[in-house]
Amino acid sequence: MSEQEPPFRPYSEFVEYPPAEMTQRAAEFHETLSRRRTIREFSDRPVPRELIEQCIASARLAPSGANQQPWHFACVGDAETKKQIRLAAEEEEREFYQRRASDEWLEALHPFGTDDHKPFLETAPWLIAIFGETYGLNEDGSQAKHYYVQESVGIATGFLIAALTNAGLGTLTHTPSPMKFLSQILGRPTNERAYILLVVGYPGSDVNVPDISKKSVNDVSSWHV
Repeated sequence: MSEQEPPFRPYSEFVEYPPAEMTQRAAEFHETLSRRRTIREFSDRPVPRELIEQCIASARLAPSGANQQPWHFACVGDAETKKQIRLAAEEEEREFYQRRASDEWLEALHPFGTDDHKPFLETAPWLIAIFGETYGLNEDGSQAKHYYVQESVGIATGFLIAALTNAGLGTLTHTPSPMKFLSQILGRPTNERAYILLVVGYPGSDVNVPDISKKSVNDVSSWHV
């Protein structure tokens, strides 16, 4: 263990709001997120790179185990690369739907109308492949252990989805399995593992979404006061 004391500084960025304003801000943020739905039909309308960069800038602020920030966001807007990703993803999805998925799993997916066809991977203006570093690399090339990688990447992904939703964009969390093809197509190093392929853009003009609901606050929380 290092004997050097870690650096600390005053937390000057914190902003305190009056209680009524805090409640209002929380309610407004809830209203924004309540409009978020997973969509599978995207418009090909362009989305500026600067907007995606700003949302990534918010995602990178997520907490992580030992502040190791074990994530990488590979942002894809190139048409040919998106086509390669679609072809590879659909190959894995065909294997899933035809061979790997259990009857119970397919039954759970049935209400959403999903299958191995993923045209949104080419239609949407942006794909964001989210990778987690299974280990880090020191300056001398040796491996550095990372802690809570899955949890850290999951939190950062939540930050990113919230930022994109707040900006006015639609998203889809796509998880074909396995996703090794993403590392190959995007040239990512061997110490990274793909976790999620986030599809980003505007909803299609006539898009429909499943008529489902979320659990209530009472269903998902308990209070010990």
